[in-house]
Amino acid sequence: MAANSLNSSCGALIYCTKTNRYLFLLRDGSKFANTWGIVGGKIERDESVLEGLQREIREELGGEINGARVIPIEQYTSERNNFVYHTFLIKVDEEFTPELNNEHKGYCWVKLDDYPKPLHPGVYRTFKFTATREKIKVLEQLS
Repeated sequence: MAANSLNSSCGALIYCTKTNRYLFLLRDGSKFANTWGIVGGKIERDESVLEGLQREIREELGGEINGARVIPIEQYTSERNNFVYHTFLIKVDEEFTPELNNEHKGYCWVKLDDYPKPLHPGVYRTFKFTATREKIKVLEQLS
């Protein structure tokens, strides 16, 4: 099923099972510059949520994440803005060095409780819910 490109976006927390650390990206440019976020962005016309996520990974990290487990975390819907954001957890075996595009100027791998600040407002909204953080920690343990 294709998502509406004007109203849907997606993103993913990338988790390394070997180090128990997450990848965060430091935003560049004018929109939320100098805040830390996750890979993701708008879903284009006639693109499924997962196709959009794969494209954003290619664009923002410079390659594919093959063979990784992609697990849904939450779907945030704002009725007032007619906006949907799909958040996923992607589990990888090894940390990697992303080839950042012009949307980001830095990255770090950190433990979930040591996430960098300030967070992008959307990522902050996800993290402020204890239930979501607990769900992410449970998902870490799944093989």
